[in-house]
Amino acid sequence: MIVDIFIPCYIDQFFPETGFNMIKVLDKVGCSVNYNVEQTCCGQPAFHSGNWDDCKEIGEKFIKEFLNERYIVTPSAVCAGFVKNQYSEMFHNTVLHNEYKQVQKNMFEFSDFLVNVLKISSIGATLEGKAVYMPTCSAQRNYELKNEPLQLLEKVRGLELVDLPDAATCCGFGGNFSIKYEGVSSAIAQEKIDNILKTGATYIIATDYSCLMHLNGYIKKQALPLKVMHLADVLAAGWV
Repeated sequence: MIVDIFIPCYIDQFFPETGFNMIKVLDKVGCSVNYNVEQTCCGQPAFHSGNWDDCKEIGEKFIKEFLNERYIVTPSAVCAGFVKNQYSEMFHNTVLHNEYKQVQKNMFEFSDFLVNVLKISSIGATLEGKAVYMPTCSAQRNYELKNEPLQLLEKVRGLELVDLPDAATCCGFGGNFSIKYEGVSSAIAQEKIDNILKTGATYIIATDYSCLMHLNGYIKKQALPLKVMHLADVLAAGWV
């Protein structure tokens, strides 16, 4: 199977290893990867800043770059959910109506693609330690991701998963929210971290590096014994 991959702008700029690890996993499960070097952003930051004209321009570019029959796989439930849902607000009954529908149908978050399209739950990964899985707001409510990440994490050798109290509660990031309301955002992050520390976990695992990046800032500032990891990085661990 040949799949297209979409690497979100913030992963491309700050966490490129996560993108490479997703490719590593896809290659292991038998997928050939196509990467369009012209790709940039899905438009989500502009959309939530109220810059709809800019967002629509970016969205048109995105649609044209991924207009084919291949699956589009991304290590971000935020971006996948945005394309699957908010593109309808911009492109419904436009000249790109059929095209955006095709892209929406093909768009998949990484774990959803592995579990529900490829029917794979074990990658052969190994990671020693105790971890919590943190379901992000966008993964739960916009993309409507279910237990797919947990199905994959439960098969990681050496990894002890523990329940996270109030797992469905926001981490405080919220995109522009963390910039406009820094104090509130930090307080929410502190509450999330406090709940994680009570579990005795050393790893925080999620499908979205945006939320992990937010929590990692608090962790580093407080010098806490915690490490954030994207799901793709976990699944690529412990094998060559």
